[in-house]
Formats: sequence, C-alpha cells, structure tokens
Amino acid sequence: MDRNAQLTTRPARRGIAYDPAAAPPSLQARAAQVLEGNWTGRSTVPSRGLYPHQWSWDSAFIAIGLRHLSPLRAQTELETLLAAQWADGRVPHIVFNPSVPLDAYFPSPDFWRSSAAGRTAGAPRTVQTSGIVQPPVHALAAWLVHLADPGLSRARGFLTRAYPRLAAWHGYLLQRRDLGGGGLVSVVHPWEQGMDNSPCWDRPLSRVTPAPARSFRRADLDHGAPDDRPTDLDYGRYVRLAADYRDRGYADGGIGGAARRTAVEGGGGRRAGDFAVEDPAFNALLVASEYALARIAHELGARDSAREVRAERLTAALVERLWEPAAGMFLCRDVRAGELIPERGVSGLVPLLLPALPGDLAATLVRTMCGPHFGLGGTTRLVPSYDLLGEAFDPHRYWRGPAWFNTNWLLERGLRLHGERGRADALRKGMLHTAGASGFAEYVDPYTAQACGVTGFGWTAALTLDLLHDRPARGGSGLTAIKGGDRG
Repeated sequence: MDRNAQLTTRPARRGIAYDPAAAPPSLQARAAQVLEGNWTGRSTVPSRGLYPHQWSWDSAFIAIGLRHLSPLRAQTELETLLAAQWADGRVPHIVFNPSVPLDAYFPSPDFWRSSAAGRTAGAPRTVQTSGIVQPPVHALAAWLVHLADPGLSRARGFLTRAYPRLAAWHGYLLQRRDLGGGGLVSVVHPWEQGMDNSPCWDRPLSRVTPAPARSFRRADLDHGAPDDRPTDLDYGRYVRLAADYRDRGYADGGIGGAARRTAVEGGGGRRAGDFAVEDPAFNALLVASEYALARIAHELGARDSAREVRAERLTAALVERLWEPAAGMFLCRDVRAGELIPERGVSGLVPLLLPALPGDLAATLVRTMCGPHFGLGGTTRLVPSYDLLGEAFDPHRYWRGPAWFNTNWLLERGLRLHGERGRADALRKGMLHTAGASGFAEYVDPYTAQACGVTGFGWTAALTLDLLHDRPARGGSGLTAIKGGDRG
C-alpha cells in the first residue's frame, strides 16, 4: 500500500473512552418532564391534547406526585381546584381554562353553563366549571402534600385555608347524595365515578334515552382511536344525563330525563332518578379522606374524633350494602332498581385501602384480585379495570378492561396496608416498568402492557414519582399517615 495513501486515509471514527454517550434520562426525570410539560402555571392538565383543562381527581393524584418535586406546586394544584368550589360544597369535576378554544373539548363550558344553570346551587361567577363531581381523593391528597413539607405548609396556611373547603365538600356528599338512604354516597353520572365507561354502568344506563348524535360533536375522537373510546351510543347517554341534570339547575334528587318516574329505595333516601349508583371506590375514597380530615383537624389544633367515627360507620355501611360474598368483592348498587349490579369492576377491589376493613374481607379481596377474574401475578402484571372473564371485557376500550395507574396505585397501597408486602412489591415493580415502557400511558392492555389512550398522562407520571419516593424498604404505604401516630 502506498505510504502517502496511508498518511492521507482517515482512520475509522472511534468512541472516546473518557467521553461516554449521555445516559438516557431516568424514570424519575422522565416523569418530572411530563408534569412540567402539562403544568399551566396554576394547575396540571391530564393531557395537553385530549384533556386541556383541570380535572378534579386527576389534580388530587397529580398533587400526590408533585409533592416530591415541589410541595408549593402541589399545594397550588389543590388550591386552584378548591377555588372553583360551589357554595353548596361540591367540587366540580372540571375547571375550565378560558384560554382553551371551546371546540377543543366536549362537553365545553357552553354546554354546562355553570354560572347560569348552577346559580341556585352557588356556582362561581368568575370561573366556568362542569356541574358534576368526581371521587373525593382531595383531603387525602392535601394531608400527604402537607407531610411533604410541613414547614412550608404551616407558613402558607395551606391546611388552614383548605380544611373548611374540604369539610364542606364532604358535607355536600354526605348530606345531599345519600340517595339510597343507607348512609352511602350515590353518583348521578358515570363521569362522577371516574371510571366512565365501566360495564358496571350498562344496566342503569340502559334506562337512559341517548341524546341525538347530531346534537353534539365528540372531540375525544380527534385524539384517541375509536376502538379505545366509549361507543357513540354510550356517549349519547352520558350527554343526555348531563343535560338533564343541568336543566334541573344541578339539583340533587330526581336526576335524569325520567325524573318524574323516580323511585326511592327503602324509603329513607333522597329521590333517585334514572341513574343513581352507590359505588365502592367512590365511597372508599370518601372514607380514606374522612380519616385524612381528622388528621388535618388534629394538625390545626382541634380534636375531630367524629370524623374517624364517621369513617368507621361508612366502612360498615359499605360492607353491609355493597359486599357480595359470592363474588368475593364489593359490587355497585343500582339505587333505582334496589339491587346489586352483577359485574366485577376494579372499583370493587379499591376498599382494600381502608384500615378498618375486616381482615377476612381484605383476604378475600386479595384472593379475588389474584384469581382468574383479575389475574394479578398470573396472567396480568397490573390489575385490569374489569373482569377478565366478563362478557363485556375489552383489553383496549376505555375502562372496560385496560389497566389504569391510579387504581393500581390505590391497590398497591391497600396491599401494603394489609400486610401483603410481596404482592405489593411485585405490583409496584410492574407499575414502574409499565409506566416507563408505555411512555406514561393513560391506560394499558392488561395482558401485553401496550399503551392505550394518550401518552404523557399526568397521573401516570405523578404516581410513578410517588412510588419511586415511597420505597418498600421504608415500610410505608402512603396511607398509614391517615390513621395512626402523628407524622406531621
């Protein structure tokens, strides 16, 4: 070979040993980036495209994760939501951002017409909201946010300002929504329970005449695959229920298009309309937040033993009215029909997070969770949203089978609370792996962990942060703070 050619030929490029390639961002950093990207300055949207406003229980879960990044932002998240509370105590399920175009999301502010239709119920005049609610995770979130930085919380008066609003919120639910007369709260729309499209709603929804398809335009299909979303028929029923509730001035009791055909179960409740359901998860989260409110009251210098008594009474009512031994879990109760709904949804496992749940029931819930209907530790890595053996099971369609991170976070906490450390550790590991691999998906196929819905989802990222910070070796469940010794 010509020596001059040797001198002019460039050697192959090699990596430099002391200058390695940058490591990929950690799971924690990626989760933090999602929350940063979804932050609006006062609150966090679940998703920039599909969900461009503030959602009630999303913000509670997001605050639980945000407290590890910025306790101040976590406090602001909850304060922004509570500032939109209605005078009757309800915390609306959506707080609308006025800078977002009306056609970006449906139902939009001009559908709900909160300040006009909700005037009698005390809807705020300065901000537009929806008129329905979502599960009451907020007091639990506020207490955990306080514990992240008690000094900052006390300096800002965070709990002092939040407590009366949270107490009014619980008062609204307990006083206005006991439609069945048995001491439990009823939801009056599937969107209120949060698991919007669950097959558990099919039976009571069948009584609802859907709104005409031409009367609304579904913005959700602009961002999600139709096979992952509710059907047009179900969506038409959701719209009809919401419109009827609005047209009644958001008055509780007699809710639905056939309100004049109302029925009362047991004679002791308020009037129940076309859709009124006692849901296990909704009531379990109210119990958890009642315990949290008792802790908040103690922190503020008041003994509020009545709240713990109420939490235990609600737990007893939950067992009495919704436990179904043959199913091995809690079921929803159709208040109007006066019967349990024979569908196994993940909602019926969520009461595992309650500290006063009888031990034999907790053990049964664990067996059901790990058995053929939900498959945890066997056929599934995460708990699906609906019975794997159910006729309506669909691994991709919204709440009809996919696994969600917020419900799995609640179940992981419940497993750990009831001494199931090995199963809790395995679920935690599965959640962290799936969150990262799916791009923090809204929900996933319970068999394959394939991402469904949107990615970069707010509570998936937030609860990932919470699991990363609350390591199993530390022995905490995140829920031990609501019942037991002081940690604040």
